[in-house]
Amino acid sequence: MNNIIDGYLNYLVVEKGLSGATLEAYGADLSRFTRFLKANGIKKAGMIDTAVIIKYLIDLRDEEIGARSRGRHLVSIRGFFKFLVSEKIIKTDPARLIDLPKFGLTLPSVLNVEDIRSIIDAPDRSTLLGMRDAAMLELLYAAGLRVSELLGTRVQEINLEAGFVRVFGKGSKERIVPIGTYAKDKIRQYLSTARPLLLKNRASPYLFFGRAGKMMTRQGFWKRLKAYAVLAGCDKNVTPHSFRHSFASHLLEGGADLRAVQMMLGHVDISTTQIYTHVARSHLKKMHEKYHPRG
Repeated sequence: MNNIIDGYLNYLVVEKGLSGATLEAYGADLSRFTRFLKANGIKKAGMIDTAVIIKYLIDLRDEEIGARSRGRHLVSIRGFFKFLVSEKIIKTDPARLIDLPKFGLTLPSVLNVEDIRSIIDAPDRSTLLGMRDAAMLELLYAAGLRVSELLGTRVQEINLEAGFVRVFGKGSKERIVPIGTYAKDKIRQYLSTARPLLLKNRASPYLFFGRAGKMMTRQGFWKRLKAYAVLAGCDKNVTPHSFRHSFASHLLEGGADLRAVQMMLGHVDISTTQIYTHVARSHLKKMHEKYHPRG
């Protein structure tokens, strides 16, 4: 099974051009599925039928894995079995009749402008790491980046004169996103002062980096963000994606065009961006109730 999965992941890279993060997610899902098969004495792909996959999904539910995550696992499994059929490793697809778990609209977690400001102001900018972290947080919010996009940003992809960042998102799709004055100022200070000293005569292609000039890990950045949220006195569940959600929602609340927000987020389908309009409408409804004479 492991060799077949490796073949499938290689196919996703070569034929589908999936990004590293997406590939990592598929690999993790299928590794978990393989462990389940091994625990149940199933050693060959031909031994897997629809009942086995349903039992796996039930086990995920019993482990309190949410409907959305179970849906993602099933998508990974469906793609894998389609590949097995196309490669004539198995004759029929046991996953084809299984429906995705039902889940309703989940509104993104959005921080208000004051929360964002407090967290961005939390790093101690009198220190080298504080200057770096302040610039990272400012860029994360200014451009609505995914954490993988932020950490993967290279020095040449920032244009401070023109005020934009070149981003390579899912599927290595390129987009150009404007950044504001606050981000430009903090990045400029970081580049001129902190970055050379943090590198200690080493070289790194990355705008922001971890140890020895290497790319910072997502877990490492997430921990620093959590610490700054605590320092800022924000008791909400703050994640790197909270900044991206807040970026989109704040733009829409301010009257930005949905298509423009779609382009800045790098969404292929505008229906993905439309979830933020629900957040914006919720905000407007509260404003109406609060300020309208007959709200």
